[in-house]
Amino acid sequence: MTEPCAANPEIAHSIDAAGLRTNYHDRGSGAPVLLIHGSGPGVSAWANWRTVMPALAERARVIAPDMAGFGYSERPVGFVYGMDAWVRQAVGLLDALQIARADLVGNSFGGALALALAIRHPERVRRLVLMGSVGVSFPITPGLDAVWGYEPSVAAMRALLDIFAFDRTLVSDELAQLRYEASIRPGFQESFAAMFPAPRQRWVQALASSEADIRRIPHETLIVHGREDQVIPLENAYRLTALLARAQLHVYGRCGHWTQIEHAARFARLVGDFLAEAGPDEPLPLPR
Repeated sequence: MTEPCAANPEIAHSIDAAGLRTNYHDRGSGAPVLLIHGSGPGVSAWANWRTVMPALAERARVIAPDMAGFGYSERPVGFVYGMDAWVRQAVGLLDALQIARADLVGNSFGGALALALAIRHPERVRRLVLMGSVGVSFPITPGLDAVWGYEPSVAAMRALLDIFAFDRTLVSDELAQLRYEASIRPGFQESFAAMFPAPRQRWVQALASSEADIRRIPHETLIVHGREDQVIPLENAYRLTALLARAQLHVYGRCGHWTQIEHAARFARLVGDFLAEAGPDEPLPLPR
């Protein structure tokens, strides 16, 4: 394991996770919580979770990796991006850190990964939080098509920020410039473009788990969504709530796809309280 880079807050620890050198943040102590980021251009774990990691780390051990193809994790030549590889990396990270069981918090694409991990390895999961989550089939939105079809430019990045956020005060030309520069770091756009080429409805399907498998998930689950989300439809949250036996739903009004940014303090309290309800040895219920 390597130590954090003081010059760049996005680069933290590095460890081999199922054969993939993985950049990850590790803060706090207590019950482990794995934060899984979304799939926007130039995304990293730090960019996605920086506003809530400090508060969550006051109550738990927070681990936030860059998933394969994103951030500062390794990008091997010829790597095949897909759910099998991402689940393998996530479980490999838990193994490398000697974590038998963790809470999962998945944002958008990360929600699909959290669902898939809970289905394939239920014994490795204590509780689930799904935020603006993919993971079920739905007609791709114009917003998601624009995110996955991003071609680097400051104007294109500014347009995406306008899609992501309901709160216009969060969007500025300076932020667009910063996120654009992040998206064109060596290897970033190449791997991102390789994941979701047109036609993109097929990638919604590729990230979806079957409804039968979702119904069998026994874990206590918190579903969080922004009412004005233009990227992932609010209907996804209602469907997941209906499918999951032990689900509860919280919808933030005046909120887009950036729940953890637009309502950072509220989100951290909500998630922290939900995860704190579980004892360290919360039993895994029998599937229904």
